[in-house]
Amino acid sequence: MDRATRFKRPTLLIVGCGDVGLRVVRLLRGRWRLLALTSDPARRVELRAAGAMPLVGNLDAPATLARLAGVADAVLHLAPPPGSGATDSRTAHLLQALARHARVRRIVYGSTSGVYGDCDGARFDETRTPNPATDRGRRRVDAERRLRWYGRAFGARVSLLRIPGIYAGDRVGGHPRERLARGTPVLAADDDVYTNHIHADDLARACVAALRRGLPQRVVHASDDTEMKMGDYFDLAADLEGLPRPRRIARAQASDEMSPMQLSFMGESRRLVNDRLKRELRLQLRYPTVNQGLVA
Repeated sequence: MDRATRFKRPTLLIVGCGDVGLRVVRLLRGRWRLLALTSDPARRVELRAAGAMPLVGNLDAPATLARLAGVADAVLHLAPPPGSGATDSRTAHLLQALARHARVRRIVYGSTSGVYGDCDGARFDETRTPNPATDRGRRRVDAERRLRWYGRAFGARVSLLRIPGIYAGDRVGGHPRERLARGTPVLAADDDVYTNHIHADDLARACVAALRRGLPQRVVHASDDTEMKMGDYFDLAADLEGLPRPRRIARAQASDEMSPMQLSFMGESRRLVNDRLKRELRLQLRYPTVNQGLVA
C-alpha cells in the first residue's frame, strides 16, 4: 500500500464478480472499498446488497470502460475470455482502460490450469512451460502475457492464479451431484486422467492472500492437495450423496456420448504442486482434499 492509501481503506475493483468474486466480497467487506464491474444492470441490486458498489461496463465494448481509469488500488480479474479465438480481447480492453491512469498497484488474475495442456499425469510446479492444446487455453496464455507486460510497464504486482476445477455445495454448477444426476459417464480406469480441484471458499481466500502477499509477476497453482483421477472423484461424490456411481466407458466410446468440451477435459491429465500457495501466500487450506470439501 502506498503512502496515499495508508490512512484510508484501499479500493479493490472486482472484474467478473460471480460466485468466487462474491465470496471475496464477503471476506473483505468493511476492510476494503469494493467495486464490481458488471455488464448486466440488473445485477446492481445484488452487488450492492453483497457490499460492492456496481460499475456498469462491458469488456467487449471498450468505450464503456472509461470510468475504470484511476478508480482502484488493486484489481481482481476473474472475468473469462471471449468464447472463441486464440487471444483475450477482454483483458486487452481492461488493461487499456486501467493504463489511462496507472493507479493500480496490484492485480490478481484467475487463470486456468488448462494452459498446460495434457501432461500425461505428471506432477509439476509453476516452472513448467504452458503448452495449451485448445484455443480456450491459448486465450488464457494470451491474457497472462498481457497482464505480465502491464505489471512490468506500470509497476503493478501481478499474481497469476492457475485454477483447476472449482467446486462447492452452494455453487451453481459446481458440485458433482449435478453431473451424477444427469448420468454422465466417466472413463474406464485404464483410460482415466488425473484431475485437480479447489473448493470455492479456499479459492476466494487464495485471491485475498494473493492481493496481500503475491510476488510480482508470479504464477501460483490455486489447487488443493488431492491427487485423484476423475472417475474416482465422481465415485467418491456418488458414495457421499447416496447416488449410483457413474458408468465407466472406454475412451473410444466417449466421443459418442460426450460433448467436445467434456472430451477436452478428459484428454488432459496432470497433478499440480501447490507449494507456492502455502509457502508464499501462506494459505492454510480449509479443505485440503476433496474428501473434506465434499463432506462439508
